[in-house]
Amino acid sequence: MAPAGSGFRVLVTDYVWPSVDPEREVMAAIGGELVVAPDGREETLAALAEDVDGILTCFAQVTPKVVEAAKRCVVIGRYGVGVDNIAVDTATRLGILVTWVPDYCVDEVSDHALALLLAWNRRINLFDSSVKAGRWHVELTMPIRRLRGRTMGIIGLGRIGKALSRKAGAFGMEVMGADPFVSAEDAEAAGARLVDTNTLLAESDFVSVHTPLTPETRNLIDKDALDRMKPSAFLINVARGALIDEEALHQALREKRIAGAGLDLLVEVPPPPDHPLLGLDNVIVTPHVAFFSRDSVRELQVRATQEVARVLTGRMPDNTVNPQVLSQANNRTSLR
Repeated sequence: MAPAGSGFRVLVTDYVWPSVDPEREVMAAIGGELVVAPDGREETLAALAEDVDGILTCFAQVTPKVVEAAKRCVVIGRYGVGVDNIAVDTATRLGILVTWVPDYCVDEVSDHALALLLAWNRRINLFDSSVKAGRWHVELTMPIRRLRGRTMGIIGLGRIGKALSRKAGAFGMEVMGADPFVSAEDAEAAGARLVDTNTLLAESDFVSVHTPLTPETRNLIDKDALDRMKPSAFLINVARGALIDEEALHQALREKRIAGAGLDLLVEVPPPPDHPLLGLDNVIVTPHVAFFSRDSVRELQVRATQEVARVLTGRMPDNTVNPQVLSQANNRTSLR
């Protein structure tokens, strides 16, 4: 542990919680301080990055320009699971370690995916609006189905996908999983039968997407994928907006080629008021809150800052995005 007055400075590019007091407490323990950016513009972040030892980022874009400006920075920490907002390649080239917290909101996100499924299947939004409008009536021809025996398809069997599989199984659902990096045995341990993506799309009543956003997964759910789904199927996305081709999804929903979708985020957040998907009654949209609980946010603030603090004080972080930096000649950390 570094002594008080070590002088470490860490830039916080952005945050969405009430305060950064937990981060300040972690930094104070190593004699460091926070520099909180007034906005997330590239010019602002690049200017502030020139004089910091570390960077913590939530949703702001830590672009190549920002990373290159951070001449003394040794570590960039991500508040969260994905790192698509960080120029990781640039950081790696410059010998900067990138950390993240890939397991902090597994319960919350898997709960939220299941909540979207339940809200759709039981038509909670529709019934709530109907009763509040003075209509106490149930149309017994509505397509509400018993969940037991239905098929849940999960694309991406990482921590969240596996947690969702177990929860769906508790409702008596059959679970299929598609993931090229997971073995059939690992899938089975989480209660899922490993299949290829095309089989999953064709046979699932509910399809939930849980892959990271990479060049290979961008628009993973495109027109071809949507055309493979059942007309009665419901699509769930609580991962990244760009995993879905929104134009293709809008068309499929409007033409009733799939029944509905539950989305926790869109490609553009917040979306414009006239976003086409917001005008459809077979879409449930929440404002990127799947990660949230008071418990998860506090955990995220503390753990993300602790990762950065570990690197600054010569200790190995728990989760490293680019560990190859540690064997590079230009490694800026004191870790080897």
